[in-house]
Amino acid sequence: MQGSLNGNMMNTQLLVIDLLDYARQQFPEQEVVSRRLEGDIHRTNYAQCWRRSCQLAHALDALEVGMNDCVASMAWNTYRHLELYYAVSGVGAILHTVNPRLFAEQVEYIINHAEDKYVFVDLGFVAMLEEIQGQLPTVKGFIVLTDREHMPESSLPNLLCYEELLAGQSEHYDWPRFDEDHAASLCYTSGTTGNPKGVLYSHRALVLHAQATVSGALLDLRADTVLLPMVTMYHASAWGAPYAAPLAGAKLVLPGSGMDGASMWELISREKVNVGLGVPTIWLTLHNYLQEQKISETPLERVCVGGAASPIGMVRTYAERYNIYWQPIWGMTETAPLATSLPPTPAIMALAKEARYELQTTAGRAAFGVEMEIFDADDVAVAHDGESSGELRVRGPWICNQYYKNEDLSSFPNGWLATGDIAVIDSQGYMRVVDRKKDVIKSGGEWISSLEIENIVSLHPQVNECAVVGVKHPKWDERPLLLVVLNPGEEATQADILAHLKGKIAKWWTPDAVEFVSELPKTGTGKVRKNELRDEFLNYLIEQGA
Repeated sequence: MQGSLNGNMMNTQLLVIDLLDYARQQFPEQEVVSRRLEGDIHRTNYAQCWRRSCQLAHALDALEVGMNDCVASMAWNTYRHLELYYAVSGVGAILHTVNPRLFAEQVEYIINHAEDKYVFVDLGFVAMLEEIQGQLPTVKGFIVLTDREHMPESSLPNLLCYEELLAGQSEHYDWPRFDEDHAASLCYTSGTTGNPKGVLYSHRALVLHAQATVSGALLDLRADTVLLPMVTMYHASAWGAPYAAPLAGAKLVLPGSGMDGASMWELISREKVNVGLGVPTIWLTLHNYLQEQKISETPLERVCVGGAASPIGMVRTYAERYNIYWQPIWGMTETAPLATSLPPTPAIMALAKEARYELQTTAGRAAFGVEMEIFDADDVAVAHDGESSGELRVRGPWICNQYYKNEDLSSFPNGWLATGDIAVIDSQGYMRVVDRKKDVIKSGGEWISSLEIENIVSLHPQVNECAVVGVKHPKWDERPLLLVVLNPGEEATQADILAHLKGKIAKWWTPDAVEFVSELPKTGTGKVRKNELRDEFLNYLIEQGA
């Protein structure tokens, strides 16, 4: 048998630093705007970001950060965090983005698990590190992301000032070349049970993901895009925005710690933001503020929404009140993270409104490179008919194949990533998450989708947000309990809400009770903490004499 005939192509490596190198050459003046924790709005551009990343690389060398060392960041979305993204990976070290919204014990666990050598920290998170400083044996020092004027008084040992670290360093750096499969960054899942698990991204995976992200199949970013990532850079790489925006030459607007409606609107209106990234609760926050202020005109054209299912009520509100396209996306920390999307193609926009809104509650279709299958309880792939459901599994060049320092491969059967999502895929390739495996309600041996009920309830005019959880029932094992947050100043009864569901779901899916609450508990990434709700209301129906 003849050997393989290779092509005559250069074997150049795909490295993260090349994305910023491209931006500083092709789009040197394109702006990066940040709300700083010091209280002002800061403006820079890709050329200046490159120069400061070079200075930071020299500083890392001076700190003796080695090729495989992990360097932690605990920081909001700002230009300094962006510099860390490029300089740390660029010198061959690994940027470990720490989610400061985890419990202190979990932050301690992941810093020790990663064996971080230094921690770069924003002003607002210094206190958390002070709590656990004695339990971080591998950390040699802490660098506060500010200037000398704003340096805090702190008990942290070997405390350094970021701007002083960069001052005087050369703006030119001879970036090393190495294998594209070398690790570039590390992010831990925000799991609600057990310790967070680490996902170690390679340079190759991040560059390929950035190329897919800027394409029309995912976020369709261009030089005239003004991108506001309201998803944090400390979780799932802000959905790849720090890598994709420079590649596209997009203007990048970084919100710092301003996650409230007024702060969001200030940046959107001032900077003419036309594309936003965020979980549904972020866009609910913005909508509540705009409604309060009686604002309906906005420069936003699209909001790209993931992290939780898209409620059809919000899809419709954004379309009809603001003329903004609600673009669903799907992914996980383990998928780097974007895998599917539903961009506003001419074919989508030509659909009748209700058909389009319905499609916008799906996760869209997979980008090139991402394979998706649905497996039933017998581990058999089911038909893509839009009806057959099972666990969603994915594979591709930016999807992890095991957790960091973890030999347990139960989440990676036969070379797939088992996502924990129950989903269906139709004949056109549109994927719909029916529920999280752990959130499906098992009533009398049958499944009830909490997401489907939530989707319909979100359309009720008095409802601001809602959640459905399974609670104990003496006969049926579990039954659905519906928790509702009403719009400010509105009133509704259980009968009103259940009447809205009548005829839209199977009768036996109807929640056994509706409980009105003032708010729903959220994770640091804006997802509803259903595990907390289940714990709190576990015996609700039994106590009510179901």
